[in-house]
Amino acid sequence: MEAVTSFLVLSLLPQLIVSEVPTSTSYRAVVEIVSGDSRIFSGERLSLRCIIPDPYQASWGYLWFRGSVQLPQTGEIFQLWNANVKESGKYSCQGKKETDVGSIKTLRSLPYEIHVDGGFAILQLAKRSVLVGDALDLKCRLRGNAPVHQTILYRDGIQVMVQSGSSLNFHLPHVTLEDEGRYSCRVSWDLSRRTHSVMSVPTLVNILEVLAKPVLEIDKDNAQLGRNKMNLICHVQYNAPAPAPPVNYYFYKNNNLLGPATSLNHMHVNTAAGWYSCRAKVPKLDIVRWSEPRSFGEVTGPPLMPPHPHHRNQMTSRSPVHTFSAPETQPASPKYFASTPSFNQRTESPSPSEAPDPTSLPTSDRLPGQTQTPEPQGVSWGLF
Repeated sequence: MEAVTSFLVLSLLPQLIVSEVPTSTSYRAVVEIVSGDSRIFSGERLSLRCIIPDPYQASWGYLWFRGSVQLPQTGEIFQLWNANVKESGKYSCQGKKETDVGSIKTLRSLPYEIHVDGGFAILQLAKRSVLVGDALDLKCRLRGNAPVHQTILYRDGIQVMVQSGSSLNFHLPHVTLEDEGRYSCRVSWDLSRRTHSVMSVPTLVNILEVLAKPVLEIDKDNAQLGRNKMNLICHVQYNAPAPAPPVNYYFYKNNNLLGPATSLNHMHVNTAAGWYSCRAKVPKLDIVRWSEPRSFGEVTGPPLMPPHPHHRNQMTSRSPVHTFSAPETQPASPKYFASTPSFNQRTESPSPSEAPDPTSLPTSDRLPGQTQTPEPQGVSWGLF
């Protein structure tokens, strides 16, 4: 009887082991473009690569998807040789490898959108996203080699720039959030005593702030905090290119500073009613952003707004219309899209009512105008 029992245990052991083996990893695949552009003409080709961020450099196979449909390609490089309009879509990939205990897959990559255009004009972006203050470079591609004599750029159906001559490139310096929108271009040329004109489909241009407006979260239900404690979390989107200067965080209750600057975006405080807010600051870029105040517990009266910041360098207006040797007559500006509302980036400085930053006092080795990033300090947070 003991022999039979031992045999049953041993026969079930491999099944128990297999059931505990994970079928997926924490790695997320990444899709990057190798050749071509995210917007191409029908008949052209492009190549995508699937990257598996595996530090062990294991041997992976590849799965490709357009939307939710799995494609027959299985290599690291995905190619569209003679692109068709129907092949437009959002492409993603996933790593897969076979082991002794079964298949293991990575997380599927974020989608990479490809647009195959069957028309005669395409507006292409030099960069997929542009930061406030950067230059926006666009190129109006034309199918064929027509003798172009005029190119017009539109944003949300409103004329932005007119160029005479054969140039198909547009350059908008120092863009603001107001420059975000759907851009299109119109190309005109003369051939056989006739004027021809084509227009591209709109292309969405996103303008990102270097430091977006923070959002304060009050976490009071975390069992790890202990009694009468809550966690303040300052969520912020930081889009500075690498190597990005550090961000400092400040937390407030009823506009009273709860502690010195910290590189951590969270703080533990005693549970108490009041208006809470946070401030994110990039000293090296001289950018400061406040969150909206949030109430906790029983508070009376209107929310306590943070001190009004000093606007050192506001960018509030749309880029002016640029004209380069415009002809006497121009085609009517199409108005296919309504202008979208947007918000302005603010560059702010701290309020005089706040406790000074640890680096606010000048030192002998610091030049005027320089700001040193304070180091996180191990202090007991104020219990206001």
